Amino acid sequence: MLFCRQIPTTWAPVYLTCRPRLPTLRRFRSTVTDTSTTKPFYITTPIFYPNAVPHIGHLYSLVIADIFARFTRISEPNRRVHFLTGTDEHGLKIQKAAKDRGIEPSLLCDALSEQFRVCRSALLFLNSLTQNVLQRLGAGANISNTVFLRTTEARHREAVEYVWRDLTAQDLIYKGTYSGWYSISDECFYTDSQVTHPPSSPTPISIETGSAVEWSSESNYKFRLSCFREPLLDYYTANPNSIYPHAHRERLIQSLKDEPLEDLSVSRPRERLSWGIPVPGDPSHTMYVWFDALTVYLTGVGFPADRQGSPWPPNIQVIGKDIVRFHAVYLPAMLLAMGKPLSHTLLAHAHWTAEQRKMSKSIGNVADPFNAMELWGVDAVRFYMARVGGRFKDDVDWSPEQLEKHADEIRSLLGNFFLRITSRTIRKRVASAPQLTFAQLLDQSLDGPNGDVLSTLRTLKARVERCMENFEVGEALDAIILVLKEANGALTHTAPWSPQNPPAVAQESYLLSLEVLRVTGVCLQPFIPEAARNLLDALGVPEGERSLHFADVGKADVGEVRGVKLFEEKKIATLQPGQYS
Repeated sequence: MLFCRQIPTTWAPVYLTCRPRLPTLRRFRSTVTDTSTTKPFYITTPIFYPNAVPHIGHLYSLVIADIFARFTRISEPNRRVHFLTGTDEHGLKIQKAAKDRGIEPSLLCDALSEQFRVCRSALLFLNSLTQNVLQRLGAGANISNTVFLRTTEARHREAVEYVWRDLTAQDLIYKGTYSGWYSISDECFYTDSQVTHPPSSPTPISIETGSAVEWSSESNYKFRLSCFREPLLDYYTANPNSIYPHAHRERLIQSLKDEPLEDLSVSRPRERLSWGIPVPGDPSHTMYVWFDALTVYLTGVGFPADRQGSPWPPNIQVIGKDIVRFHAVYLPAMLLAMGKPLSHTLLAHAHWTAEQRKMSKSIGNVADPFNAMELWGVDAVRFYMARVGGRFKDDVDWSPEQLEKHADEIRSLLGNFFLRITSRTIRKRVASAPQLTFAQLLDQSLDGPNGDVLSTLRTLKARVERCMENFEVGEALDAIILVLKEANGALTHTAPWSPQNPPAVAQESYLLSLEVLRVTGVCLQPFIPEAARNLLDALGVPEGERSLHFADVGKADVGEVRGVKLFEEKKIATLQPGQYS
């Protein structure tokens, strides 16, 4: 989508046309959100623009969304989760990339879209069209999305055309002439206030994205975004959890207070942009890529069909901080115009950098997510992204050294801890003690390090729930890691393997450690699903006792325990200087 400059005075009737519509918008404000907890839980990622190979940022958005999807499944096991991701395949960049390779845009999109579903060797597609597809991105990262939607699908075109006709029928789309700063890479227009002229750059750039812009003038269709400033301002003022981190919401509110919303260009002449959905009734114009792309969240729930039990609206929309305006202004204005409830929360995460610099192919500091997963394992990469990147407020540095450190941390605190407590030596000593269950152990008074572990473990479920409710993914993992660190320390302190300690000591440590593993295993399912599944399988925990309801101490029993390795083997590789993974 485009953000337009001030409409010329010759278009003054635009503002007159808006005024009669505001009362209708005001009446709708009382229903701009749907807080129902009975509808399916709907979560989305950005739909990724497949003009280049997938990178760490794509994987980050997918993993964060997957964590919330999986957490909902274990916290509300009877509630259906609708999880959408996909690819945004129209626009000038795709059109240009296809032309440079002498192929049709549809063929390029077919192959590039597969990178987000099935890649590894297809990562080289831009250089060679003969590579075989070896690995699915989503499946490779254990992403549990239920819908993968491409904007080139017929069902999406139907939804986009419906939205266009709806807005046109309300006189919210009109034809005009626009001149302004245009970014090819961002595929949008910027106002003078959104552009800067740095001395180090030969061309002006967007302040928000750093992308180069050029002056452009053309005839196109516009959406009367100016009508929606007051309803949007009222909505964000009244809904403190509408955007997280909260600083994004505060900046948006201030922007809406300080600056008028200008009408939005939503088409381009067909001679400039042919790869896209034609404007209904005017094949000489192509719908702008952002107008097209933002509708995908509606397409993903079957729109325009009005289905009973629809997942709409989204409970969480995971996006990058650079596309907040598109999702917090343009999409909500379209939804308000159509009488649709707005998303509950936009989760706008920060970016991954390399040595505090933006990742760039020209600099050579782009991290390869597939290589990282192959070297360290999928769960290790997921753990690192959630532990380090789960605060969302500030950009974080992608570091192979830090990835190695955090991979070793979870393997030691969880994997080695499990192998230690299930060792033959300890189990032999436990067998020689009088038979005791964990429920019976709870009737006793535990003191010392074991007592401290039990006290911390009793609060874990509530702490994880509170953190996830507040979008504090990193803090939720901190709480789990704290329990594991205390449990490892207590095991070392009590030394249940030592013949100098009576078998009863070994039994107390054994039973408590298994309960720590059971509870933390349940809580870790959204973050490291494969290792958590391996752990709960090894503890003999039934499938029906793996929801968060059973994360209270003593809520369920450990079954027959068998020793297994929880994590896949780490591959040995030597990174060259300047290589990021």
